[in-house]
Amino acid sequence: MGQRRFAIVGHRVPSSGKISLNDLAGASGRLDVLCRAVNTALFVSHGIRQDSHVTLHLLGGEGPTRRIWFNGNELRGVRVDERAIAGNIAKVLGNPIPPLGQWPSISPGIRHSAGGLAETLSDWQREDVDLFALAVDAPTLWADEGKLKNEKREIGRIGFFLSDDQPFTDDENEMLSEFCTLRSLGDEWLQGHVVIALVHQLLDLGVELNT
Repeated sequence: MGQRRFAIVGHRVPSSGKISLNDLAGASGRLDVLCRAVNTALFVSHGIRQDSHVTLHLLGGEGPTRRIWFNGNELRGVRVDERAIAGNIAKVLGNPIPPLGQWPSISPGIRHSAGGLAETLSDWQREDVDLFALAVDAPTLWADEGKLKNEKREIGRIGFFLSDDQPFTDDENEMLSEFCTLRSLGDEWLQGHVVIALVHQLLDLGVELNT
């Protein structure tokens, strides 16, 4: 079984302090978008995708940026609804941001560190992850008209970068274009959690990717 990673950029979600669990879409900087992404990336009907990881990038607020890592192989005690996932994120935000390179555990399967998109790109490159950024104006993610592979084989480590409800900034696009293969899932802008579901489906079916 390969390893699937999803990196989600939250441009307005605060990296520290308190968030409003009653207003994830407004006062919490569209944290609802990130929670839906975590839900789709990690959970199936009766369990957790142990081959999946999610890294949230919290870029909002006045302090340093923070990354939160959800590891499906270790995750325990997290319910699937948005408010419950947001509650776990709120617990992380109550802790000081660790130095770069350190990933202390907050609870089983949830760790955090300093840094932003550039640091994740560097980390994943060093860990031999195949990097993809998803955009509508790129070639499709699937190859050969979506034909299935003749046999299932390991995909290794594969990582996908997505934004929240806002497009990537020019600086982010420049970084992603330098380090990632740009691919699309069609001509329409889709919500992030829908993109993740489609990526899972392609990988589950063993569709040949356009690498």
